[in-house]
Amino acid sequence: MTSHPDDQTSAAEPVAEVREGDAYDLMAKLAPESVDLIITSPPYWGLRTYGQSHNEEILAEWVAQGGSKDTTPPYDWYRHNGGCLGLEPLPEWFIDHLVEIFQRGAAALKTEGSIWVNIGDTYFARWSSIRMDGRQGLGDNPRLRRKTPMGGFRQEKQLLLIPARFAIAMQSQRWILRNDVIWEKRNVPPRPEKDRLRLAHEHFFHFVKRPKEGRARYYYDMTAVEEGARDVVSVNVRAGSDGHSATFPPQLIKPRIVSSCPTNGLVLDPFCGTGRALAVALESGRRALGFEMSAAFAAAARDNISDIQGALDL
Repeated sequence: MTSHPDDQTSAAEPVAEVREGDAYDLMAKLAPESVDLIITSPPYWGLRTYGQSHNEEILAEWVAQGGSKDTTPPYDWYRHNGGCLGLEPLPEWFIDHLVEIFQRGAAALKTEGSIWVNIGDTYFARWSSIRMDGRQGLGDNPRLRRKTPMGGFRQEKQLLLIPARFAIAMQSQRWILRNDVIWEKRNVPPRPEKDRLRLAHEHFFHFVKRPKEGRARYYYDMTAVEEGARDVVSVNVRAGSDGHSATFPPQLIKPRIVSSCPTNGLVLDPFCGTGRALAVALESGRRALGFEMSAAFAAAARDNISDIQGALDL
């Protein structure tokens, strides 16, 4: 059962901040019950480096230390041995690490808070192509090829169902999945494949906390969602900004923010990139906090939210 929004607002002015670092560390430093909404789009698995370096021998090193392909190393071990989120040698590792990072922020999310996670899918290829930047399969930007172990559901041409696997993994950690919003992308470019349809949608999952007893209750304003209140929304893909190739379209995230976070509440994007979600939150009368690993993207995010803050102060 959802709670109805109240009309109480704080007199404080909306503020925004970007902290540079790993979301794994920064999530754990948040004050308990301090965040109203977590909204984010984590890195895709196995598609782009986002300017980060990665140890391509990490699977062999894990096995040499007594691990196996069937067991995921803790994220802390993974990163300290040269691993980068999104470049895990196996999609199972990526899903486990993503859930582990969200769990680090569970205590900071208010009881009536929400998590919205936009996550895309990937087709498996034993020899995968990873772009340094840009959109997968487009342009002539640099790329590398790496060998990914086959086995189980990891088969050539297989759609991996990463969003579904992620959602189920979150459910196993006591999160309640309230919606699977389908983002229909009508302007996806042509693809070279001749034996399948173009992938023209992504998932946007809405999670809330599971209470110790009874039904989940959380802030939700149905008057702020798209007309028709349907779980399929059509929003064109927008160009990236400040060197980041995958940024949130404002029309996609504004309804999520204004429906799931009260005015002047705190919106957190733990993978904020160039800060588009933070900008939309600020423009909507919410406070905003972003985490970003890349120094360049963090600087761009600070500039972008500073511009918004300046315009609001006029």
